[in-house]
Amino acid sequence: MMLLLLNHRAFMAAPVRSIKRALSSTSSVLKWEGGVSMVQGASRGIGLEFVKQLLKKNEKGHVIATCRNPDGATALRDLKNEFPERLNILQLDLTIESTIEFRGPFSSWRWRASASSIRERYGSLNLLINASGILSIPNVLQPGTETTLTKVQKSSLLLAYEVNAVGPILVIKHMWPLLKAGGGSGTERDVAVVANLSARVGSIGDNGLGGWHSYRSSKAALNQLTKTVSVEFAQKKDPVICLLLHPGTVDTDLSRPFQRNVPEGKLFTKEFSVNKLLSIINESKSHDNGKFFAWDGQEIPW
Repeated sequence: MMLLLLNHRAFMAAPVRSIKRALSSTSSVLKWEGGVSMVQGASRGIGLEFVKQLLKKNEKGHVIATCRNPDGATALRDLKNEFPERLNILQLDLTIESTIEFRGPFSSWRWRASASSIRERYGSLNLLINASGILSIPNVLQPGTETTLTKVQKSSLLLAYEVNAVGPILVIKHMWPLLKAGGGSGTERDVAVVANLSARVGSIGDNGLGGWHSYRSSKAALNQLTKTVSVEFAQKKDPVICLLLHPGTVDTDLSRPFQRNVPEGKLFTKEFSVNKLLSIINESKSHDNGKFFAWDGQEIPW
């Protein structure tokens, strides 16, 4: 494990009162050879596959995998046994901001917040992938029934918005100081990358079928929020860019109830989709900031 010390000012030891203050006190940052990547929503599906490929394709890179219930994440624990020095598993619940945020050393919260843990162990981030999302929950959120306006429910709209749009943006908010500190150091990129998993159905310009009100609108909101964040990063000249990525229809638990109508050849394996998305991430440049890409590298209209 090789560490190279960058010449930056030390992180302040005092409690962090705000993200803005945290940004002004960047670290005696450790440059980790191979970079430090974080995958939010890593216990299964596409998120878990990102963790696998990041570990196996980059022999020196470190990966932070977060999920709501690490104790129940059997596949992640198996990976931890395989990569004990390069994989760190942390608890993070998108609906509980205190599990995400920076906290000072005197915090009384019994769970150490993810951003604080990452700061203390790594000092920086080079890649953040927001992979979690919800499409359907039996008897709670059922896009298949949202075929008409009369079926739309306030609870479904709010739940999809909270998990698919609000949660990922809060993660970016609290990881921002770490991404700014890391930039492209230790990687072959010039910048740090935030990659939010969106969906083609979140495109307003591409919406010719209607339906799926909760899921569509939550992904459209994620797109707008991510674009807005990307503008701020550019204005501040931070070494960070944001990408929105559509993975295609992937054979996961999320898509399984809706696979019957997928055309032949358009249902992708997790391995295929994640390999394509990682290629987009690894080849991204500053001018890609704020863009919305499909798995094949084609831009998707807003």
